[in-house]
Amino acid sequence: MQTGRPLSPHLTWYRFPLPVITSITHRATGIVLSAGAIALAWWLCSVSIGGRPFALTQALIGSWFGVLALFGWSVAFFYHLSNGIRHLAFDLGLGFGLSRAYATGYAVFGATAALTAVTWLIVLFA
Repeated sequence: MQTGRPLSPHLTWYRFPLPVITSITHRATGIVLSAGAIALAWWLCSVSIGGRPFALTQALIGSWFGVLALFGWSVAFFYHLSNGIRHLAFDLGLGFGLSRAYATGYAVFGATAALTAVTWLIVLFA
């Protein structure tokens, strides 16, 4: 039964502001980096064991899924690094204005894209 009343605003027109998106993404990339640290520890253990465990780990990392995971981990790393520097500026009392918060938020996304692209270009073509 349609009553003609509008839906709740969060279901129709509400969008998260950029500072909220950057905060949530910073936390999510921290989780991704933790998972990547576990994978790095797994890889180091397989290196120390050698033989078949190392060969299997290298095959997994060299597969399309492994390369995609490494790419995602590098994006998370560079985002977390860039946004961490931004938060360091916040801790120093800089950038609290709304326009400055938006500008630095966009700068974080730009720096993430640039750093990831440069890193992967070096990895692929060096």
